[in-house]
Amino acid sequence: MQLCFFGANQQVTGSRHFVAQNGGGFFVDYGMFQERPFLDRNWEPSPVPWRQIQSILLTHSHLDHCGLLPRLYKEGFCGPIYMTPATAALAEIILRDSAHIQVEDALFKRKRHQKEGRRGKHPEIPLYTVEDVERVLPQFRPVEYDEPFEPAKGCQAVFRNAGHILGSAIVELEIHSNARSVHITFSGDLGQYDMPILCDPYPIRQTDHLVMESTYGGRLHEGRDTIPEQLERIIKQTVARGGNVVIPAFAVERSQEVLYHLGLLLEAGRIPPVPVFLDSPMAIDVTEVFRRFPECFDANTWKKIQAGEPPFRFPGLRLTRSVEESKAINDLTEPAIIMASSGMCTAGRIKHHLRHNITRPESTILFVGYQVRGTLGRQILDRNPEVRIHGRMWPVRAHIEQVHGFSGHADREGLMRWLSNFQQPPKQVFLVHGEPESSAELARRIQEQLGWTTIIPEYTACWHLG
Repeated sequence: MQLCFFGANQQVTGSRHFVAQNGGGFFVDYGMFQERPFLDRNWEPSPVPWRQIQSILLTHSHLDHCGLLPRLYKEGFCGPIYMTPATAALAEIILRDSAHIQVEDALFKRKRHQKEGRRGKHPEIPLYTVEDVERVLPQFRPVEYDEPFEPAKGCQAVFRNAGHILGSAIVELEIHSNARSVHITFSGDLGQYDMPILCDPYPIRQTDHLVMESTYGGRLHEGRDTIPEQLERIIKQTVARGGNVVIPAFAVERSQEVLYHLGLLLEAGRIPPVPVFLDSPMAIDVTEVFRRFPECFDANTWKKIQAGEPPFRFPGLRLTRSVEESKAINDLTEPAIIMASSGMCTAGRIKHHLRHNITRPESTILFVGYQVRGTLGRQILDRNPEVRIHGRMWPVRAHIEQVHGFSGHADREGLMRWLSNFQQPPKQVFLVHGEPESSAELARRIQEQLGWTTIIPEYTACWHLG
């Protein structure tokens, strides 16, 4: 039996972990690479021939965990794809939206290159289309939390609530091989403890081998208790300057959490009653999906959702679906709060809003989520003097702010707290989903505080599991 790592190794995105056994096996996640240096990997064929893949298990619906499923299906894979019901509902929305963006970006790139008389590094065709997405959706197999299922012969799996986004899961595997059992756990992305909306991560008591995320393995979330004060200050200052607050927001979870806080601030009269645009068809659809899965929420959140009360709906909130509605936002002369995806500014409508605001000293670009190294969002957050948007360099003159505490990931202490639930140490801990410094810091803490064997695997590395 082997465990092979084909993504999210010493980097954050592109989650793909393969459990190989008896000439076949299955993937846990099959995600898209989003860091600029690794985009070529999205165009490469599957690192495992599709005929050897018996199934896929998804930990959650973010693109860096599910975004290459249509590509794999185009290669020939047509096996079952297991996930929680909430993940199935969200992944359908996210993959369709991704396909639309792929098609629009390819068309935009083709027109730009024709105008400039050049060709780019990547093909001027979409990575996949909406038709490709529609073909893979029938392979989805929703499985409830805590309900055992069999993704491959001799393997029993179960999903546990990871508390990261709606439907996110920890994957527990028990694999029977050569008259013995091996227990493998994939943490997926773990959420923060004691946050509004979602439940805390499920405690795992024991496993033989642990594959664990390390996105914030070297950091602490500061200012979580002061989110309302941070938002109030930034919005008031920006409105007083006559500018817009532009928020690159992840359509799943971060958009809903930001709306939660904006609704409370507006209801309390703590920020001016400016229009709030949720300019993301996907985020709008996701917000509606939230109502269908009460089992994912804490009791207080579900009560508010059922009542349709602030902070989930409030005066001044405008949901924009069409391209025409989106374009009209930039014709406004009065200040506004504009939320659009993608959260790391890699594609979608946020790029257009950045073009209209990033050169304005009166406006603010406000980040509320993690910005992976090599993305446009990270370049702006690092205050590069100019950034490339839609093939042109733009000077960064807008105010750049970041509100800490919104992250859907557990920080260093949260990760260590989750590990404290284990009643005995795993034989090996593999750290993934982290930039090298974050993974190294978490590995050092695990080894020093717990004494566990900790490994940071390289891309394409395979390990024999005894």
